[in-house]
Amino acid sequence: MKRTIAIVAGGDTSEFHVSLRSAQGIYSFIDKEKYTLYIVEMQGLRWEVQLPDGTKVPVDRNDFSFMLGMEKIKFDFAYITIHGTPGEDGRLQGYFDMLHIPYSCCGVLAAAITYDKFTCGQYLKAFGVRIAESLLLRMGQSISDEDVLDKIGLPCFIKPSLGGSSFGVTKVKTKEQIQPAIAKAFEEAQEVLVEAFMDGTELTCGCYKTKDKTVVFPPTEVVTHNEFFDYDAKYNGQVDEITPARISDELTNRVQLLTSAIYDILGCSGIIRVDYIVTAGEKINLLEVNTTPGMTATSFIPQQVRAAGLEIKDVMTDIIENKF
Repeated sequence: MKRTIAIVAGGDTSEFHVSLRSAQGIYSFIDKEKYTLYIVEMQGLRWEVQLPDGTKVPVDRNDFSFMLGMEKIKFDFAYITIHGTPGEDGRLQGYFDMLHIPYSCCGVLAAAITYDKFTCGQYLKAFGVRIAESLLLRMGQSISDEDVLDKIGLPCFIKPSLGGSSFGVTKVKTKEQIQPAIAKAFEEAQEVLVEAFMDGTELTCGCYKTKDKTVVFPPTEVVTHNEFFDYDAKYNGQVDEITPARISDELTNRVQLLTSAIYDILGCSGIIRVDYIVTAGEKINLLEVNTTPGMTATSFIPQQVRAAGLEIKDVMTDIIENKF
């Protein structure tokens, strides 16, 4: 008997369309001989299942089921690939927990912590993880240009503390850019992070663990053609992504060990991806932790799976079967 899998995509942020692309990637990766797959698209209160003929039917939120003709279909597992709320911040995880439906990624607490970049950084800092100096602004709060210059300095990054795909992010080089950058970031989220610039090599490293194994992928080196790894760099090819990264074996090992440790400290599940900046003296600094990383065919995780000599189909099976 095949398990029925919901690939849950969409969400309520600017990353809606990125999420739908990840869903198509995951749909192509999962073994269709073992599983029956449906993409579930969520946006606000619109929850719909995409049927093979292209039509969409509503999801019954009481038990996360849908009607296929006269037959009621219940899902055995949810593969969450929403980048942003409600799939990356713990809300959807809480819903599935209450329905006793297993899912692919972190639980409520780990998702909530990692979704908030400031909270995640401060939490991991207590465990000895290096992070950039930063300030947090909540909606309604303000900060003077002088305070930013004094406490953080220039250049700096001003970005939403919640969310991803570099929406609302500005690399600030002059005093005059500070307030417009803060306003831009507040358009994306209720909290804004003012973060010191770190000059170095950007790396990203994926990891997943099951009941009987730990898999840490080869890190990717990210060389953007733009000022920073912005939306165009991520999704419109304005970047060189080199997997495995052009770094020493010793540094590779340290990045992989740190990624595995962060996974355990946060109590993660499924695949995560951790982004870093390596500064002078090979100091590894955390940028952020992604608990529902992009999964298009060209995303970092599929690249790293290939570089590790693994099959993405087998990795997907590992993630699903680990919850049964």
